[in-house]
Amino acid sequence: MRRSLACYALAAGALAQPAAAQDATESRELTGHIGRRQVVMSLYALRQADGAWRVTGEYLLLPSLQRRFLEGERSAQLGVTTLNEGMTPILYGRAPTAVFQGNWSDGSFKGMRLAPGGQEREHFELGENFPGMEQYSATVRCEASGERYSSALAFVVEAGKLKAGSFDWRSRLAPGGHRCAIGGGEELKQVALAGGMRILAGKRCAVTLRDLGEYVRVQAEDCAEYCGSQAYLEPMFVERRGGTCRLLRPQGG
Repeated sequence: MRRSLACYALAAGALAQPAAAQDATESRELTGHIGRRQVVMSLYALRQADGAWRVTGEYLLLPSLQRRFLEGERSAQLGVTTLNEGMTPILYGRAPTAVFQGNWSDGSFKGMRLAPGGQEREHFELGENFPGMEQYSATVRCEASGERYSSALAFVVEAGKLKAGSFDWRSRLAPGGHRCAIGGGEELKQVALAGGMRILAGKRCAVTLRDLGEYVRVQAEDCAEYCGSQAYLEPMFVERRGGTCRLLRPQGG
């Protein structure tokens, strides 16, 4: 896909709200388990006129990196949340593959994942606490590609600290050759982040590293100033063993 969850209609609508309405949106990243499966989940919520929240999002099954999409509602006060699950970003008019019913509040989301007919499948419990990366050390230089998109990433981290001048992330979109490039010798700033690493560049660009077990995910946000008019940076998943990189699998039909 061209972009991460931020490309969804909800996120686009939220970004289009006047500045005074920005506190009516929330975005959260959660990690935990659905049954015995480890997942990372991203949720975006937009407050409606009646106080309830419209929610969209996705989750990744680890370590397979299979992607599932979510859409539903959260109640105004109690955090009662119902999310339909599907294989594509647009769920309207499609039968859900599963339904999440639970409570999303105080940094956690837990409940039951149901079959489309309502049968209980498995419990889920997720929270906002990702593993710390203070002990993370790696020398990474890798490439990944899919369809029209290709990307190359390089960095050196020693005990959770990015080595100065080592970060270089580039992407190319064909045809047309639109490109992104972050780093490449530019002075970047590392800032504190609980449960990860965050690197700042330019006016707004932020690159976040998260420990997802067998992978370290590298994800860019608000980095348009480093990209051509149609270029973008897909999240990269760096394998802890071997240092090779992967992109997300295309979603099913």
